[in-house]
Amino acid sequence: MTHAEPKSRHASRQLTGALAGWESEGGAPRAGSQDHRDEQASLTEDEQHILQCLGAAVLGQWNELPTRVQRQLFDHAASIGEPRYTTQLKEQIARFLHNHKDDTQDSA
Repeated sequence: MTHAEPKSRHASRQLTGALAGWESEGGAPRAGSQDHRDEQASLTEDEQHILQCLGAAVLGQWNELPTRVQRQLFDHAASIGEPRYTTQLKEQIARFLHNHKDDTQDSA
């Protein structure tokens, strides 16, 4: 008889493995460069899924993060988009964070 691993633990292990691979490949490119935007546009479905999982994990812990880290993540996220839409993206991110500030990822 096999013991089934809880979904959240399994997802956490998958995410940890993906992050380890990502780090060994050099991590994220520098924000703001045209090369970075070009690379982002050519993400595979698996890479897009990884980014979605990572984003959800960060948001699930957002309220526990130090304010300094929240600000750095916010600024970095806003700088990734097209420069002429930075202000609009900042507003969208701020609104999203406000609308989901009481959401919790941990349902256990």
